[in-house]
Amino acid sequence: MFDTFFGLPMHPLIVHATEVVVPTAALVVLLAAAWPRFRRWARFVPLGLALAALVLVPLSTESGEALEERVSESALIETHADLAEGLLPWVIGLVVVAAVLLWWNWKDRSPRKPMKWVAVALIAATALASTGTVVQAVRIGHSGATAVWSEDMGTPAK
Repeated sequence: MFDTFFGLPMHPLIVHATEVVVPTAALVVLLAAAWPRFRRWARFVPLGLALAALVLVPLSTESGEALEERVSESALIETHADLAEGLLPWVIGLVVVAAVLLWWNWKDRSPRKPMKWVAVALIAATALASTGTVVQAVRIGHSGATAVWSEDMGTPAK
């Protein structure tokens, strides 16, 4: 199912969307946590982007596994695949903090003000999830580019 699209491998097509949406979601969620006015304006956008990232990451993984079966074995491809396995937990964390931020924005409109330490803890959790997500996405993207463009890159299996 995730092998080819009109003769082209699906993985490069899906992974480019993933490499745009995942860091964008992380940045938007972080902005929503740190900037209350942006949080009120953005409303569902941070959670929507985080959910889109949550859908794209498994699609990228599945299409990558399908592509891995079509090319010869390579240590670079193995490294890339191993790193890719670590992105989903970070994106799940991003979705959780985005959902809590949406709830926080709704709660912030109640007449009783929420506790300040909760806001600080939420910003810290968001910073951790956003930073971890972006760092892991960059590591995966770099290892994938190295696997594709290096001298000993995988060649189609015969």
